Amino acid sequence: MRRRVSLTTFNEILALMKRLFFFIFSLLCTQEFAFAQNKILLSSPDNQITFSFRLIQNTGTYSISYKGKSIIENGELALSFNKRDFIVGEIRKPIYRQAIEEYELVVGKTKSVKDPYREVVIPLNHKTKGAQVNLIVKIFNDGIGLRYEFVSGYGMDSLILEDERMSFKFPVNTIARTLILPNYTSSHEGFYQTSTIDRLKDGILMDLPTLFELPGAVYCAVTEAALVDYAGMYITKENGVLNTTLSPWPGQTSVKVKAKFPHKSPWRVLLISDRVGSLIESNIITDLNEPNSIEDVSWLKPGKTTFPWWNGNVLPDTLNAPGNNFVTQQYYIDFCARNKIEYHSVVEYGLHQWYVDDGVGFAPGPHSNPTKAVPGLDMKQVCDYAKSKGVGVRVWVHWAALYPRLDSAFAQYEKWGLSGMMVDFMDRDDQQMVNIQNEILKKAAQHHLHIQFHGACKPTGLHRTYPNEFTREGTLNYEINKWDKKGLSPDHDIMIPFTRMLAGSTDYHLGGFRAVPAAEFRRQYTRPLMLGTRAHMLAMYVVLENYLGMVCDYPEAYEGQPGFDFIKEVPTVWDETKVLDAKVGEFIVIARRKGTEWFVGAITNQQPRMLDIRMKFLPPGNYVGAIYRDESDSSVNPNNINITGKRLTPLDNIAAQLGSGGGFIMHIKPK
Repeated sequence: MRRRVSLTTFNEILALMKRLFFFIFSLLCTQEFAFAQNKILLSSPDNQITFSFRLIQNTGTYSISYKGKSIIENGELALSFNKRDFIVGEIRKPIYRQAIEEYELVVGKTKSVKDPYREVVIPLNHKTKGAQVNLIVKIFNDGIGLRYEFVSGYGMDSLILEDERMSFKFPVNTIARTLILPNYTSSHEGFYQTSTIDRLKDGILMDLPTLFELPGAVYCAVTEAALVDYAGMYITKENGVLNTTLSPWPGQTSVKVKAKFPHKSPWRVLLISDRVGSLIESNIITDLNEPNSIEDVSWLKPGKTTFPWWNGNVLPDTLNAPGNNFVTQQYYIDFCARNKIEYHSVVEYGLHQWYVDDGVGFAPGPHSNPTKAVPGLDMKQVCDYAKSKGVGVRVWVHWAALYPRLDSAFAQYEKWGLSGMMVDFMDRDDQQMVNIQNEILKKAAQHHLHIQFHGACKPTGLHRTYPNEFTREGTLNYEINKWDKKGLSPDHDIMIPFTRMLAGSTDYHLGGFRAVPAAEFRRQYTRPLMLGTRAHMLAMYVVLENYLGMVCDYPEAYEGQPGFDFIKEVPTVWDETKVLDAKVGEFIVIARRKGTEWFVGAITNQQPRMLDIRMKFLPPGNYVGAIYRDESDSSVNPNNINITGKRLTPLDNIAAQLGSGGGFIMHIKPK
């Protein structure tokens, strides 16, 4: 039976088709007009972030706005390679597309990611037609990624990059929170400074990530993603303007990158929001990396690990023959087995590493050999014993001792049955060192070994491509309590989520269980003391993103102590992350989900405060929560912790009282 279409309905359909036609036509015309006017526009899927590109006197310039407000105005994009400045003479027709980054992370703060984005590829030709570079821009709802694709260069086969400059022209009175470094050779450890941009000195070298707070409480963090076969990026201030700069090849200052055409830069990432928690929740950095390259990930088991070096290799008086031997490792392995701690780390004893080495301190000597344990230590025996107890074994190694023997060392470690390692003292991120790190990751995966980089630069999202990268240091952390007169303050701790952690997993030497008031702190190489409360320490396991959490203290410091049950239970990888409340440099409240369970962690600076934590992030249902909070006398007895149980629903609000340098934790389970 046919159905008649009324004249009214027909006219409505015709009108709708006309409106649709004119919308599409106007959209196309807008892009063509913008292109014709030497201006290319691209907006985020929610249309809150807008990027524009145009030429001003043959120089590429970009502008960014957020919710109609200017973030960066006429920032410059400049390149110099093969001994010539890349002067743009022609912009070819841009290529637009939109898509969704959808994937699962093996290790991460979020398990399932689904992020829509829009992209434009802008082909740029040198004014003499001697070189071509594509500028690629991707915009997500919480930020922007930009990268270069070097297509050709003046008839040469090889790329020699001397400079890549991106300037950031933020509004007046923008505040920077940054780590200022003395030079490019650095462990990336130091105290963050807070300053308006105009007060920063010319010539400084700013580490990434750096957080910028614009007037009107809009936040823009700058970092990079997918650092592969390239030099690490920094920000400098020159003649009052912030510009990027690259770490040069060792031994000179002019050459930054050597490669064959075609070649790609890492992504230059700008995280943007008026809610600072959105920057912490963002998955842009992994979005901009290649998919997982490890087919079989069943052997990858993120978790927590001992690290006896931090506590000074404390052992019970009754233990026979302490040292780099089996009984010393057995003591810590048994502790791990009793408490379901996944890994034990073999590091050193008596300030001598576990492997044969004739160097001074921990630096490798001419006969250093990380494939051979010191006399009296049978690594196969240690690994076999640990395996019988359900515990994995890891080792510490200096990169310069490991790298010359990379293949033979990894083959030997696999034969022993090691699970992974800490690779330390890299202290550079020039292209050569970046390639060394990535080669270590790739080859370690072939031998079923996970990697923890120490004395290294920030992560750039490679744990999506190589999920055996569990964590990186690259931040001043609790190890300094072993030798620093003042110790590491909670005022430093609270800066990390808003700066270094924006780049990803952050190793911090967690687990010190001997907190003292500031007036009683003293440096101790063995059994180090801590500032901040025990509740603060527990909350750091939730606040920090770290896929290989440390349990740094010695067994007797933990067993039987209030709060240790939480360390045993807290995961290191997550299915979901939400920032419930935060104020930069003052406090943060983070909720992370693993399966059906939620873990909430809150920390504060030296200022005591009351926080109202709303449970509306919970799915509908009834829950029971174990709550850990500072006791009322935490200012004089910072190890005192109050542990209670409470029934919860999504309608509840929890009043969380945090002492000076305090913390608050909840472990929430469905009832």
